[in-house]
Amino acid sequence: MKLKLSISILTFGVFLLSACVKPSIYQQPNVNTEDLYRGVENADSTGIASLEWQQLFTDPILQDLIETGLAENLNLKIAVERIAAVQASFRESELAFFPSLSAGLSRTENQLSSQAVNFPVGSIRLATSTNSLQLNTSWEADIWGKLKSAKKAAYANLMKEDATKRVIQTELIANIANAYYGLLALDKQLMVTEQTVLNRKESVESMRALKDASYVTEAEVMQAEANLYSAEVLIPNIKKGIRETENILSFLLGSPSSSIRRSSLDIQRAYADLQTGLPAELLQNRPDVQEAEFALVAAFENVNVAKTYFYPSLTITASGGFNSFDLKDFFNRSIFYNLVGGLTQPIFSKGRNEARLAIAEANQKQAIYAFQQSLLGAGQEVSNALFAYQTAVEREEIRGKEIESLTKAAEYTKDLLVYSSNTNYTDVLNSEQALIVSQLNGVNDKLEQLQSVVNLYKALGGGWE
Repeated sequence: MKLKLSISILTFGVFLLSACVKPSIYQQPNVNTEDLYRGVENADSTGIASLEWQQLFTDPILQDLIETGLAENLNLKIAVERIAAVQASFRESELAFFPSLSAGLSRTENQLSSQAVNFPVGSIRLATSTNSLQLNTSWEADIWGKLKSAKKAAYANLMKEDATKRVIQTELIANIANAYYGLLALDKQLMVTEQTVLNRKESVESMRALKDASYVTEAEVMQAEANLYSAEVLIPNIKKGIRETENILSFLLGSPSSSIRRSSLDIQRAYADLQTGLPAELLQNRPDVQEAEFALVAAFENVNVAKTYFYPSLTITASGGFNSFDLKDFFNRSIFYNLVGGLTQPIFSKGRNEARLAIAEANQKQAIYAFQQSLLGAGQEVSNALFAYQTAVEREEIRGKEIESLTKAAEYTKDLLVYSSNTNYTDVLNSEQALIVSQLNGVNDKLEQLQSVVNLYKALGGGWE
């Protein structure tokens, strides 16, 4: 009873002291989000990040590819397993609030010589045995909030892993969409190039006929053939790009490299209502920004934990059980127990505790900077993607006029070559070469327009809800 009273008084005194020392409460750092989007003056309160990805990507084949990727992508599966591992760590931090309990069962055999006990008769040996069953328990009182802060840090790490998984998901959706559009663009470029090759083959035949009629020279026929080969040589590189893009998509889908089913670039329409929403929404929408903040919360709570090592810890241990020399008396008059309360104050570990705190505080500062950097990076990505879309739309309109003019110029120079002496085949070569370059660039303009919408959606944090 005196022991219990002493422990109660000790516990009350420590808890009374702990009321004066409380762990700090996390508060989100002050961040300026007003000017994150360059060139966006009147942002709408609702951005495209709130859209489900099926609303943004309306091509049914692309939708099927994204669904497959979300189900089979190996990076996403790895992220899920990491969450499961961190969940186990979080459950471990919860169990730290409860006392530990262990049990032991033993039997000890002892032999003593009669000489050791001064028997007057001859030398004999005495055998004895001890049977013991013991239960031990220990509990550390969380008087300074160490266990509570450790639990908060573990929970923040769990939320960080969940945010990491959502980062992977948003990147996966964007990568599949961008690769798919890139594949369609390569298909279109291949079609344009193959049609150009057919046209130039006809041109070579025409030039040979004109040479036979003495309208052109053999040198001009050779120039026509070289013009044909300059188009043909583009085809292997385009086919190489198609194969590599299909392999990339297969990898994203978690499958061996194979052909990818797809539609065409001509039927694709970029989502036009590109509202960014308010910059402050990045804090809730961007999973990588959330990931950085959860890392900051964990670092903050680790500082709280490090501070508690400077204060005394209160541990209460208890043990009890049965002890007997004879098994038949094991549960009869063989009970033993003890209860101990201990208060431990660090003395010679001060240097270690100071180092632990310095490391935790340095990690916290790094986490603050990483959080601020993630927010700035998010704003930069939004600005870049939005401007890329705007410039791609402008280029597409101008490019259409350029292609129309170059097509007519190529036709006119061919006619002049036949019916007039005011031109030569070099003019035809130049106009045809300019035309195919403009046509291929036009495909890239359409591709950049589609991909900039994807990148803007990702930059705003869309795709994980």
